[in-house]
Amino acid sequence: MIHFHIITLFPDSIEPYLKSSIIGRAQKAKKIKISFYDPKKFTRDKYGRVDRRPYGGGPGMVLEPDAILRAAEKALRRAQGKPEKIFFSTDGKQFDETMAKKLSKKKAILLIAGHYEGIDERVAKILKAKKVSMGPYILTGGELPAATVIDAVSRFVPNVLGKAESLEAGRVASPEVYTRPETLVWKGKKYKVPSVLRSGHHANIDAWKKKRRKA
Repeated sequence: MIHFHIITLFPDSIEPYLKSSIIGRAQKAKKIKISFYDPKKFTRDKYGRVDRRPYGGGPGMVLEPDAILRAAEKALRRAQGKPEKIFFSTDGKQFDETMAKKLSKKKAILLIAGHYEGIDERVAKILKAKKVSMGPYILTGGELPAATVIDAVSRFVPNVLGKAESLEAGRVASPEVYTRPETLVWKGKKYKVPSVLRSGHHANIDAWKKKRRKA
């Protein structure tokens, strides 16, 4: 079982998704576990503030290191094995399928989800966390990246998916999929399922799918 530990100010923004569908069933089956840690509960500030003005000026607010590190300490005390620590950052290594597969071998993964203008850089240095980027774009927070990592990694955990063949890398798949009806009539026009998929000729079907994957 993999235990995902998420440090986030807004657990409610992703918790419903993580409790539903395949990820939700994986938790009920004890294939994965997800825990949340709200930095506001770890700050020493009497008003519960965790955002501070950045040194050097600039827009917005930065999340203080103390609250994040205290939350991380609690998470790491609960973690088994040697946990992977991920710090979401625009200058990190881009997350991909290969990384997801490697992470699926871990017993614990700490996901640090920033917000506003980000998290004090010293958090990543102190925790020796791996910087990870979700792509060449900027999001308003790290909650969606955290949910994305959990979803992608969980697919590689045995028995999370209904069939092992559902893993894209392990089957002859195509980005184009079709189901009934054979002929869809929409606003007076007919849209048919490709004839090769209706042929029953498995070699031709596999060749068609491989061609679509390369396109």
